[in-house]
Amino acid sequence: MSEENDPGHGHSPAAWTAVIIMLVAFTIGTFAFWFAIVWLVWASVALMVAGLLAGVVLARLGYGVRGPKYTPKAHA
Repeated sequence: MSEENDPGHGHSPAAWTAVIIMLVAFTIGTFAFWFAIVWLVWASVALMVAGLLAGVVLARLGYGVRGPKYTPKAHA
């Protein structure tokens, strides 16, 4: 596969930040749903959206796969 067509597979600070925030939100939401804490379920939904927005903002700031502040690491 050539470098031009490689999508980067999300190995960027923007992608990692978004995924970690959304994973924490999903975990909190799961336990909140299990224990029937309705306000915390909705708070975790808001945190999930915040994680998505954080990824988009970081990508627009240049920390995405094709951004100028991203330096790909060589694979061994």
